[in-house]
Amino acid sequence: MTTTLSQRQHVETILSALANPAPTGEEALIERSWKRCIDRYGLDPSRPSPARYVPGSTLREHQDQADALLQVARAGVEQLYRQVAPLGYVVLLTDARGIAVQFLGAKNNQREHQRTGLYLGSDWSESHAGTCAVGTCIHERTALTCHHSDHFSAHHIQLTCTAAPVFDPHGQLLAVLDISAYRSPTGKESQTFALQLVKYTAKMIEDAYFLQRYGDRHIVCLDRSREFVQINRRYLLAMEEDGTLVAANTAGRKLLRHHGLPLPEAGEARPFQAWNVRDLLDSEVEEILAIPHHSDDRVQAFHTRRHREIHFATLIEPPRRPSVGQPVSRDSSLAPLEALADDDPSMRDTLTRAARLRNEPINILVVGETGTGKERMARALHDASRRRDKPFVAINCAAMPESLIESELFGYEPGSFTGARSKGMKGLIVQADGGTLFLDEIGDMPLQLQTRLLRVLAEQEVLPIGASRPIKVDLRVVAATHRDLRERVQTGSFREDLFYRLNGASLRLPPLRERADKGYLIRRIFAELNEQRGSRVRLRGDAMSALLAYPWPGNIRELHNALHFALATCEGDEIVVGDLPEECVHGRLAHPGASQGMTLLATTSPSEPPIQQDLLYRALCRHHWNISAVARELGLSRPTIYRRMKRLGIVPPNQQPAS
Repeated sequence: MTTTLSQRQHVETILSALANPAPTGEEALIERSWKRCIDRYGLDPSRPSPARYVPGSTLREHQDQADALLQVARAGVEQLYRQVAPLGYVVLLTDARGIAVQFLGAKNNQREHQRTGLYLGSDWSESHAGTCAVGTCIHERTALTCHHSDHFSAHHIQLTCTAAPVFDPHGQLLAVLDISAYRSPTGKESQTFALQLVKYTAKMIEDAYFLQRYGDRHIVCLDRSREFVQINRRYLLAMEEDGTLVAANTAGRKLLRHHGLPLPEAGEARPFQAWNVRDLLDSEVEEILAIPHHSDDRVQAFHTRRHREIHFATLIEPPRRPSVGQPVSRDSSLAPLEALADDDPSMRDTLTRAARLRNEPINILVVGETGTGKERMARALHDASRRRDKPFVAINCAAMPESLIESELFGYEPGSFTGARSKGMKGLIVQADGGTLFLDEIGDMPLQLQTRLLRVLAEQEVLPIGASRPIKVDLRVVAATHRDLRERVQTGSFREDLFYRLNGASLRLPPLRERADKGYLIRRIFAELNEQRGSRVRLRGDAMSALLAYPWPGNIRELHNALHFALATCEGDEIVVGDLPEECVHGRLAHPGASQGMTLLATTSPSEPPIQQDLLYRALCRHHWNISAVARELGLSRPTIYRRMKRLGIVPPNQQPAS
């Protein structure tokens, strides 16, 4: 490659700086890195250093090791990308060795991302890439901006990159968060806000990881401001019931050192020094444990023992689990309802209302989009009620042929019509006697049958076809619909009196895309499917991230089908993103677990089939047409490979017609 004037000037700048190094500051940090590149790594700033990628199998190993962090970091990485994408940045999350295990960037710049190394699976270690934000951050363990000519390699001087470290609760480097852009103003001061934003997001990810890892301990949150302690949670200290400190976030470790409580330095193999919270705060442990009950705002002020500084504290308590033999205080009959949701506010409101209504003698209307779990809600209501030992009979009013609805619902006497059974038939309504009758898609019930159903609900009795005497029934009706029944009442397609008879109370189910507990639902349904299949397959973090990011137009039913598909088609004992249905990852430029090959196959436009065909054909030839091996390399499932081969007209040599 021809060396440009700017590249020659860059080399001269590096050599000049090393002859007269800066004493302190970020300039000195960059120059220290330049010196390492020459003295330790033997790199040449004038020699091109093209992007280097680890193989797909190696990338998956790196992602496996970072799996716990990836699950926590996903929301922070995506939030950061939404903030910086309009300015032309991409976002990388690398592991402690500089391998990009997560990436978000504009889809239309994919080739440029891959060319420069701002892409999934790229290696940004300082020993290979030279001075750069990620590699130098890993070595210096501090946030920095590597702007244009700060980079060692002349190949990278058009980039601006800003990175911040993410540490584990014991000070070991977990990851590096980076934003980079191809075009930016000349002055490095233009990246000042970028540096603060990346540092803030890295701290959010670090603290979220801390809270998840020590969720079973008491966590003391400290701040110098009472108003912000529950929001900032600047200092986090995890402790045992007796006050023994077991971990602290980065700010917390600095606070402990500041107050004379030495901890192992970063990188040391020694465990966390087990100080007691009393060594930091001038207080007894019992007073700290009582913080949640001390005042209305659940905050209490303490002096530090050494410097007598005032810090405000709040306490995050671990979940209370009853000891062995201790009776559970909550009503165990509510378990079927409680299993439907975790911490989604809308669902908790709905379930609170459902719990109050479960034994009331009124009919309930469940409303929600198709696939939101209306039948599961109806069954949970039944199982949580005093009717749980009686039948639960479900009828889909939209799926049943109109000619059979009347006989199926109400039953008939022997010989009532041609084709009737000789002994007659007990209708579904009578079968639900004493229990719950669930009428799904009630909005699609034919108008003439609505009149008969209204009479059943009003009189609690059924007249089978051909019978002269009605049969008394004791039932509760739970109806469900995705339609607007009030609108259907106005158009005359649904009886107004039946609507009010069914709508004794209504329960609304939010669509899956709006729920805050998608992770809980994914894990619950996945566990249920695993149990049904008698398998112990694991859902890896990259697949979980893709599932959480997908909008789920088909709601919980679509989620169930997607997980069922992945379990049925995956190889081995874990599901990666390539095992998911194509629509679950469609449109995502790159995602954890995808190799370059997979992303090209998944995102290349249909107007460019030669690229897809050549990529897939070369992979097949390389692996001697071993579909399983190709699927592993590209991060796709075997059925997807077969579908792509069929669509692109690729035929194995042993199946080609003889010439």
